[in-house]
Amino acid sequence: MMRVERGRLAVALDQLTDALILVGQHGVYCVSNRNPRKPALDLETTIQDIEGAKTFIQSAMEEIRRSREQEIAQPE
Repeated sequence: MMRVERGRLAVALDQLTDALILVGQHGVYCVSNRNPRKPALDLETTIQDIEGAKTFIQSAMEEIRRSREQEIAQPE
């Protein structure tokens, strides 16, 4: 339904979401010594990186969708 490119990106997005959940669960046990309400610094950085990658993939998927819609709207 999404075509090959968007489908692959959707799978990557799901995998990143799963990784984010696992890192979040690990963060419950590995807290910062300075602030016990926050995850350890390495986990916090990893979470930010995964969230950034998800945002990047979502924007790529949106760009592919827009490009496809333009192709359909402007037949050659």
